[in-house]
Amino acid sequence: MEISYFARIREDIGHGSEIISLPENISDVNGLIKYLCEQGKNYETAFKNEAALRVAVNQTYVDFDHPVKDSDDIAFFPPMTGG
Repeated sequence: MEISYFARIREDIGHGSEIISLPENISDVNGLIKYLCEQGKNYETAFKNEAALRVAVNQTYVDFDHPVKDSDDIAFFPPMTGG
């Protein structure tokens, strides 16, 4: 699974992307976030406020209960505003 991080989330985590092997017990975005938060304080900081977090799976915006699999491309980013 390739995970990309953008804006504030990238700054908090310290890198823009990574490739992980998805543990078998993780089935949705919520589980993925919980798993990532277990990887260190920088991840906890990045994901602490779900209201300020958006996610895309395979370039499609999804909710946190959306299923994930090891072959997915995931992107985490803050909400965007127009002007």
